[in-house]
Amino acid sequence: MRKTTHVVPSPSGGWNVKQGGGQRASGHHQTQKEAIEQARELSRKQHSELVIHGRDGRIRECDSHGKDPYPPKG
Repeated sequence: MRKTTHVVPSPSGGWNVKQGGGQRASGHHQTQKEAIEQARELSRKQHSELVIHGRDGRIRECDSHGKDPYPPKG
């Protein structure tokens, strides 16, 4: 199972950074841009997949910082 780091809207406003499967936020930010910056840094350190969600909670963008197979399958 791949590790993931998510940027999700916070129910109380702003944006949270969460680890996949985690209940608590690793960080809370007023803007999505700030949350993405923190999440990208964490994702690079942990070699995980970065998943950015929109206001509606749907996945908007993904970015891999893991060890991707080369050449890619598919």
